[in-house]
Amino acid sequence: MNKLYVGSEVGQLRRVIIHRPERALTHLTPSNCHELLFDDVLAVKRAGEEHDIFANTLREQGVEVLLLHDLLSETLSVPEAREWLLTSQISDFRLGGVLANDVRCFLADLPNQELASILLGGLSYGELPVQSSSMMQGVHERTDFVIEPLPNHLFTRDTSCWIYGGVSINPMAKPARQRETNHLRAIYRWHPSFAGQGFIKYFGDEERNYENSTIEGGDVLVIGRGAVLIGMSERTTPQGVEQLASSLFKRDEVNQIIAMQLPKHRSCMHLDTVMTHMREDTFSVYPEVVRKDVQCWRLTGDESGQVDVKEAGYFVTAIEEALDVGPLNLITTGGDSFESEREQWNDANNVLTVKPGVVIGYERNVYTNEKYDKAGITVLPIPGNELGRGRGGARCMSCPIERDGI
Repeated sequence: MNKLYVGSEVGQLRRVIIHRPERALTHLTPSNCHELLFDDVLAVKRAGEEHDIFANTLREQGVEVLLLHDLLSETLSVPEAREWLLTSQISDFRLGGVLANDVRCFLADLPNQELASILLGGLSYGELPVQSSSMMQGVHERTDFVIEPLPNHLFTRDTSCWIYGGVSINPMAKPARQRETNHLRAIYRWHPSFAGQGFIKYFGDEERNYENSTIEGGDVLVIGRGAVLIGMSERTTPQGVEQLASSLFKRDEVNQIIAMQLPKHRSCMHLDTVMTHMREDTFSVYPEVVRKDVQCWRLTGDESGQVDVKEAGYFVTAIEEALDVGPLNLITTGGDSFESEREQWNDANNVLTVKPGVVIGYERNVYTNEKYDKAGITVLPIPGNELGRGRGGARCMSCPIERDGI
């Protein structure tokens, strides 16, 4: 049995969940993309081809690639999982009792692959082949969604994140992404690769209103040696960090959490868009955001779940102490101020480390990739002209479920 365990950001990557963008992208339009948290519409076929190159690059590095669509489809073959997903994703509160029942009856007859495609990719009123007695059809246009597409599922990093011997199934900050979490709850609960495997679910497995305690995996860096680095960003709150921290300390999986306060703006949506770990002592950073005056705290605790919070000063020193390395090598975004801003926007700092000093990144970020190369970091380049429009790089598009420690 393969071990579900992620011991670092830079140890050998062994298994990963990724999601090939499909149906959801066909539903993106200039009039709805912002509501669905995309800045642009993508060329669907080309985005899929670019993602295939990403998947093959991972496989060439010896990484086992699990595709989210397949995992969800296989989970739907478990009757209990199918019933739970239909009830939770198409609830009476979401659509009203009459339409919800009619939609569930229609979906219940679909094959698993097709049902997975609709749950991930959405369904418009015009595509619904059911005439319901509900008022809902009468008050909606054909282009309105019965089930909203989930284009951000492309970024599998955010919805759940593995931390040492367990997983946080993350309550997402934005309504456009909240339904994603139920897909991962179902997969981890019922899919044969996960059911009964004895891993810890730290946070987020219960169906409840998590209110202000939101976390997204792009803000969580498992830096190794029992330490975790978390960015408090537009999407991850101090309340969410404290809830996760309490569970991690209770299970004795972590010895400390370093929490950094990030600015709440789009260019810095998650910590990993401005900072990633590339080798034990080496990080990429975008210095415009990851400045010396960033507020930083160290969280510690014990098996009671009590969390002790102390200000930690300069985050670089806190990381050096946690990893027992130093001085840290920080590689800043390449080019002049215009070029570095453009490259950070195109995810130059959001690279996926497959083993120490070897990373996958977008080929378009030439100035930053040159700096990585000069620092002894090997970049395995992938095209990102379409994928990058979703504002996420190789780290965003991957959820490691098995990775060595350091």
